[in-house]
Amino acid sequence: MNRTMLYFIPALAGLLVQFKAEVWSVFAAKWVVPFALFVVAARIFEDEVRLREFETFALLVFAYLGLTSIFFLIGAKGLIFPRFILDEAVGIHADRARGPFLQAVANGVALNLLGLIALDSFRRRRLRGLLALALLVGLPLAIVATKTRAVWLSFAASIVVLPFFCSSHRLRRGCVCIVVCGALGLLALIGFPDHRRSLGERLQENGPVKFRVEIYQAGWQMFVRKPVTGWGATKMQAELSRRINDFRQEQYYFHNTNLEILIQYGLIGLGLYFWVVIDLFRVGRRGAGAYSRDGVFLDEKFRTIWPVMLLVYLLNASFVVMNYQFVNGFLFSLAGMLHAQNRREESNAG
Repeated sequence: MNRTMLYFIPALAGLLVQFKAEVWSVFAAKWVVPFALFVVAARIFEDEVRLREFETFALLVFAYLGLTSIFFLIGAKGLIFPRFILDEAVGIHADRARGPFLQAVANGVALNLLGLIALDSFRRRRLRGLLALALLVGLPLAIVATKTRAVWLSFAASIVVLPFFCSSHRLRRGCVCIVVCGALGLLALIGFPDHRRSLGERLQENGPVKFRVEIYQAGWQMFVRKPVTGWGATKMQAELSRRINDFRQEQYYFHNTNLEILIQYGLIGLGLYFWVVIDLFRVGRRGAGAYSRDGVFLDEKFRTIWPVMLLVYLLNASFVVMNYQFVNGFLFSLAGMLHAQNRREESNAG
């Protein structure tokens, strides 16, 4: 995984040409902080006690984000904390369940990833009884509340695909229960005219699609001009603004992580990015030995869930640019823990 630090080279080269605080902040959110957490997590979460503490943290965050989304969905806004989540002047998507991230996609991706962690806890019986029931019922409702089609798609795909990756009968039953609870919950929601109208409008909304088509066309033209090294962060934004005619706004985003990297850093940057992605999949490879005692967080069966988590991340990255600090940091922290287990396994085998 250390070799993927090469991705920093073209990114830093563009940043050093012209200092811009916003560009540096995005670079930190996407790469510096996640890679730092990858290294730190590999050294901190080394035993079962620490791993259990991290799992507890993930479950608490999942419960908080899930309840916040459900409170928004049912109109119980007085229970939402902190109050800035409801401030329409801050962030975007104030009409959706966006949580403290102030963006519905970030909230939805975080819920999806944390929900998979909760399902793994259900598999190992860490979650059972009323807590397990709350998971099965609340997760699909919280996802629906984000009113984000990419999140809906990735969540549905992860729940359908997960049973094919993991052989646990308990986890498979959990996925079936989530599908049933989600279907019943959705039927109950569309029974209310306001929810039926709101969800229908989100499904039929085509304004963002037209905007993205124009963005993609402009991006392809820019790639043809500079295919190898790209435009750099500052010049990319200026050139993109010049090429967009039918939509006017202060800044333009490609709404696709792969396309943005391709335009910003060219084929060199995209190749290094795919190198990072491949290494993320590789840290979850199953080996001959036991990575941790069966039934403990990040045991061997968790590694069958890891590719599904990455697919959730990559599917959403095809519709947005993954500048989400918590999502990136959480995913790379898990990767660091898996990498540390691999290193210990190699040392024991040696």
